[in-house]
Amino acid sequence: MPDEFGRFGLSRRDVLKYAAASLTLAVSRAGAMSGSSALGVRVWPAEDYTRVTLEYDHPIKFSYLLVKDPYRLVVDLEEVEFNSVLQSLPGKISETDPYIKLIRAGRNRPGVVRLVIELKGEVKPQVFSLAPVGEYGYRLVLDIYPAQPVDPLMALLDKQPVPQPTPEIAPDKAPSGKPVDKPPGKSSVKPEVTRLVTIVIDPGHGGEDPGAIGRGGNYEKNVTLSVARRLKALIDAEPNMRSTMTRDGDYFIPLGQRVQKARRVQADLFLSVHADAFIKPTARGSSVFVLSDHGASSSAARWLANKENAADLIGGVNINVKDPYLARTLLDLSQTATLSDSLKLGKDVLGELGRINSLHKGQVEQAAFAVLKAPDIPSILVETAFISNPEEEKRLIDDDYQDQMAGAILKGIKRYFAKNPPLAKSKLASLD
Repeated sequence: MPDEFGRFGLSRRDVLKYAAASLTLAVSRAGAMSGSSALGVRVWPAEDYTRVTLEYDHPIKFSYLLVKDPYRLVVDLEEVEFNSVLQSLPGKISETDPYIKLIRAGRNRPGVVRLVIELKGEVKPQVFSLAPVGEYGYRLVLDIYPAQPVDPLMALLDKQPVPQPTPEIAPDKAPSGKPVDKPPGKSSVKPEVTRLVTIVIDPGHGGEDPGAIGRGGNYEKNVTLSVARRLKALIDAEPNMRSTMTRDGDYFIPLGQRVQKARRVQADLFLSVHADAFIKPTARGSSVFVLSDHGASSSAARWLANKENAADLIGGVNINVKDPYLARTLLDLSQTATLSDSLKLGKDVLGELGRINSLHKGQVEQAAFAVLKAPDIPSILVETAFISNPEEEKRLIDDDYQDQMAGAILKGIKRYFAKNPPLAKSKLASLD
């Protein structure tokens, strides 16, 4: 035994610690006897955390230990085959991975495969299993979180300096101070923004969760990220606006954490971007949704909300982690003013979307989307188009259409602020 551990740089003391700290999960007798084969290995590196996923045809028994000096995560997989899929795991680690230096994998003893993950610093790993769901089999998930979580507010401030607000101009005078003609019957447009506003853009899905998949093989998660990046660039170019995204890469963020990020940066608006599917390929058009606390506005809205709320099952969430702050953010929306503002924002955005695409419904729809449950931030979910519709799928992957979509959303945001100037920051959005 010591010799086998020694092959991976573990001392006798590490062996004793490992034996004391082992954590195992039950495995079915049939699975243990036949041995489990790895069906896939995937690595999702990101600034927030790096996820390593091992997919198997049977539930597997595992144990793990975090070792210091230097930091390593040692994982033993019992009654599994060391097949070519598992052998490919070390080659999937990128030099740019923020937390993993390298992975070594090999047979440790009969019936046991050992993974030694060399880390770039102190981490707080989470190791858990997931039952089969959707197209996935049994999964073992290794989430490598930094010891000090990334603060989204500090990251936002570090990446983008605070711009100075533009001077307010009298509505019926030009910058020179001379009167200007106004079209008859038109009211003066107020300055759109009187202070710096923060907008959180949420690209739906990501990582283990591909979202809807079009007939042409295009993933919703890729479309939403591309549109979100274009929208972010447009917002950041505005003198009194700044934005941040819940994810800026191909990795999964649980629904509750998306809400949490918006509150941590004291967001003024939250926009979740999607390109969903429906059971009928003829479904088409753009839509805007807000949260409902009285049931869905239609059976289709209820179906879409249920589908989106299942993202945590597909993306993979460690249900054993209890976050008291997160529990406070996932409150039912009870503030009438916030829901009213969400409806106003949704109506303005929907009106602009109707200029570039047909609308699935002519009004803002409502359903119980978990990602819209920030109790103090106006929040909308934008369905850019139906990726399940072959014609709209082609548009969704078109650069020009994505630019038009981002531009329309921004116009809707500006129209909303023109009629609803942002007030002082709410104390509810500040964090202890």
